[in-house]
Formats: sequence, C-alpha cells, structure tokens
Amino acid sequence: MNMGKEVQLKPKANVSSYVHFLLNYRNKFKEEQPNTYLGFKEFSRKCSEKWRSISKQEKAKYEALAKLDKARYQEEMMNYPGRKKNKKRKRDPHAPRRPPSSFLLFCQDHYAHLKWENPNWSVVQVAKASGEMWSAMTDNEKQPYEQRAALLRAKYQEELGIYRKARKKSLQVSAKNKRRGFKQT
Repeated sequence: MNMGKEVQLKPKANVSSYVHFLLNYRNKFKEEQPNTYLGFKEFSRKCSEKWRSISKQEKAKYEALAKLDKARYQEEMMNYPGRKKNKKRKRDPHAPRRPPSSFLLFCQDHYAHLKWENPNWSVVQVAKASGEMWSAMTDNEKQPYEQRAALLRAKYQEELGIYRKARKKSLQVSAKNKRRGFKQT
C-alpha cells in the first residue's frame, strides 16, 4: 500500500436529464414491483416510452438536476490535479509575422471608409460588407492587392529563412554548452 500521497480519484462525470430520469424511474419501479424482473432491453424500452409521455414540467425537473450535476462536475474538475491543462504553444516574439492575404489587405484599405459611412455597424457587419465587395470585384480589380500580398509573402519567406537559420544556430550552441556542462542563462 502506498503510504505517500493520497490519490485523488477523478470526479464522477455529469449525466444528462434522461439518465437522471432513468435512475429515478428504476428506483420507483423496484419499489412498486420488487418481484418483477425486466431485462435491460425491455426496461430501456419501457423507460424510453415513459420519458416521451411525461410533461414538460416534469422533464424540467430532470433538466435542472442535470444542470446542477454539470456545475458540480465542472467545479470538481477545476480542483482536480490530474486534469489536462490547455497548453497553447507560445509564439516566439522574434519569429516573423505571417503576411496578410490579398483579401485582408483589401479589408484594411476599406475598413475605415465603411466604418465612417456606417458608424453604428459592428465589426462583423463591416467584415461582411467587405466580403461582399471583394466577391463582386473582377480579377483585374483584385490584382493590385494580390501583387502586394505576393510581395509581402516573398519578404516573409526571406525573413523566415533567416530566422530559422539563426534559431538553428542558437539551438546548436545551447546543445553544445549543455554537453560541456555550462548553465544556460
């Protein structure tokens, strides 16, 4: 037996309103008919029929139980040490930023004008209008934006190559120092 840390068990998962109903129905059925045995398939069918026939008010009780159970589960999971944390990969601040697409360049040029014409529009409405304008444009009208995007992509690829070489070199130096026993600062 492990005498060290106590092992904390994972919290019991929350269940749906139907499962709450099923458990309650099973208990009532056992009380009312203690000597009757129904197989799983037969009981499930009977329970399903009963669930379809109950009132909305009665279903609301089970939905409330399910909500409480979900809240309990989420609360317990917050304090559970074994839960997986959402590990988002951090962006290297020295890495070059990906260039905008031709459509995004178009949006940047037209956002201020659209917002000025329609001050009560949300960002989503302005974006939707920009998308409709972009779709209505001909290939010739889109070409200046596509050329700007191509230039920015070429510049990005160049910067990315330089960045990757510098990063590879610094990784090699740090690995070499590790082997030699130097501490990294």
